[in-house]
Amino acid sequence: MPRSAVTVSLVTEAKGGPFVFWDDLPAACRHAAESGFDAIELFAPGPDAVSQQELSGLLQSHRLKLAAVGTGAGWVKHKLTLTSPDQSVRQRATDFIRSMIDFGGVHGAPAIIGSMQGRWGEGVSREQAMGWLREALNELGPHAKRHGIPLIYEPLNRYETNLVNHVSTGVELMESLQTDNVRLLADLFHMNIEESDLAAALKAGGHWIGHIHFVDSNRRPAGYGHLCFPPIIAALKSINYEGYLSAEALPWPESIGAARQTIEEYRRLFEVVG
Repeated sequence: MPRSAVTVSLVTEAKGGPFVFWDDLPAACRHAAESGFDAIELFAPGPDAVSQQELSGLLQSHRLKLAAVGTGAGWVKHKLTLTSPDQSVRQRATDFIRSMIDFGGVHGAPAIIGSMQGRWGEGVSREQAMGWLREALNELGPHAKRHGIPLIYEPLNRYETNLVNHVSTGVELMESLQTDNVRLLADLFHMNIEESDLAAALKAGGHWIGHIHFVDSNRRPAGYGHLCFPPIIAALKSINYEGYLSAEALPWPESIGAARQTIEEYRRLFEVVG
């Protein structure tokens, strides 16, 4: 059975984004544990934002795991992308992601590449951008493997990137890499925009699916939108998915309420689907 996780953001520049808990990591860990989550997914400004000692202590005291670490601060805070026309920016982007891989790797948590993938245009062709993206994934995937974890790559909707918008295109990208240590993040919010059939897309993704963002159509917690979740859960069961279902959702109506709604819907769905 997949495990449950809830997002915590410490990135001031991302205020208003789809993260359930904000700023206060000790309180977030306490509420996550009290709600019954297995893990937290952490979005930090960088690898030095939280000491390893503090993070280890919080996870241990609340009996939580670290599901994954986001790299989005590399874009929203530092304006770094892997497909920038500036080679020095691309290198700094790669270095930032490498540092986040090392940060999460201590806890067995993979790093997620989402917004840092960038986009093509403004003098950069799609072919060139995809080439730079593959180059970075081929470098960073093996680095993650040293920690015994995969690297996670996230297809985004058309309004956030023009590189990879569908699970099927993500699979094509995975199969074109030299490394075998990169997996896809299937975000149900992005999929609701781009996929005609979410369950079919997940089945087609198969073993390439390495992480799930468990959220409803409007980016509110599961159950507060119009997604039909039973076929999605059945699809995950059919591909033997045992990773995390992580709530990257808006704190609606507020953080604790969003966390409780998510875990209740998670439990209900796995009981209903069986």
